[in-house]
Formats: sequence, C-alpha cells, structure tokens
Amino acid sequence: MNAHFRSLSVLVAVALAVPAFAAPNKANDAITKPVKTVVQSVRYEKDLKALENLGGDQQGAFLLGDDWTKASDAQKKEFLQLFHSLFAKLAFPKVRENFKNLDSITYDEPQVTGDKALVGSTIFINHPLKKQEMKLKYSVEKVGAAWKVVDVSVLGDSMLTGIRDDQVRPLFKEGGWDGLLGAMRAKNNELASVKLK
Repeated sequence: MNAHFRSLSVLVAVALAVPAFAAPNKANDAITKPVKTVVQSVRYEKDLKALENLGGDQQGAFLLGDDWTKASDAQKKEFLQLFHSLFAKLAFPKVRENFKNLDSITYDEPQVTGDKALVGSTIFINHPLKKQEMKLKYSVEKVGAAWKVVDVSVLGDSMLTGIRDDQVRPLFKEGGWDGLLGAMRAKNNELASVKLK
C-alpha cells in the first residue's frame, strides 16, 4: 500500500491545495461549500473538520461496488475510519506544503444532475521556477440535507478510480474483507505518529 498511497497523496495534494475563492452565488453555495470547507480545513490543520465534509459511504460504495452492500455495518465503519485516517495522514501534510505556491482559484458553475454535481475549477500555481494552471473537477453528492465531497479528478484522472484499481480491489480480491482491513490497519499503525487534529 505504501507506493500507491504515496502517489495518491501527490494527486490529492495538487487537487486540494488551493485557496477557496468564488464569486458569491447563493444557488451554488450549498454545492461549493463542502469543497471550500475541505480546502480551508486542511490548510489550517483542521483535518477532522475536512474529513466531516467527505462522503464516506459514497466513497466506500464506489471503491468496493457490490461488496460494499454485502459488508456488515462493522466492516463498513472500520473501512471508512481507516480509509479517511490514511487519506488524511498521507495527503493532508502534502497539501499544506503546496499552499506555499498557490496563487488563486476560479470555480465554474456546478453541473447538477439530481443529487450529484460536478464543480469544475482552475487553479493557478505561482511557483518561483514555473507558473502553472491546472483544471480540476470535484464530484459532490447530496447526503441527507448536505452536500459532501466524494472525488476529485486532476487532468481527467479520478482519485477514487486510482485507489480502487491499484489498491482496494487487488487487496480485496486476494484476501476479502479481512485482507483489506488488515493491510489498512498495518499501514495506519505505521503512521501512528501522524496525529490528526
């Protein structure tokens, strides 16, 4: 899991390490708010607040497909706790590092289809060696009365698709729930010194 989570953390670092600026628009605020909250929470080391704005059940369903619906409540709960813990411990410090070179961000109007939406954005990185512009798309879903961030795509590459195809599915295929959760527990134990705030 080490190599994949390192590459994931780079992808997520680029995807999340952006200041959250957008023109006020009440109609779109409920949709863009969780994206902004995740970004600002990570920026100011409020990792647990950032995690509250992620759609865990939706992420679990995407990552495990039919096996998610067959899982026990205890398996789902542990998976989400471990997944979010690993995600925060590996990606969030890199996100904060990347804040040093961020200039600005613009958001597109959300594309809403029922209880799902895509929020496109363009980030501008003002690195001393190279200015860079990058397009991102955040997938958000309505969960109860609130919208939650589920995925982010950078240059068309979905973060969750990479995690599913490179890590979750191979581990699950090899060892089922026990193998997957065991590998995640082991990695989380390795990172015990990284504290989430």
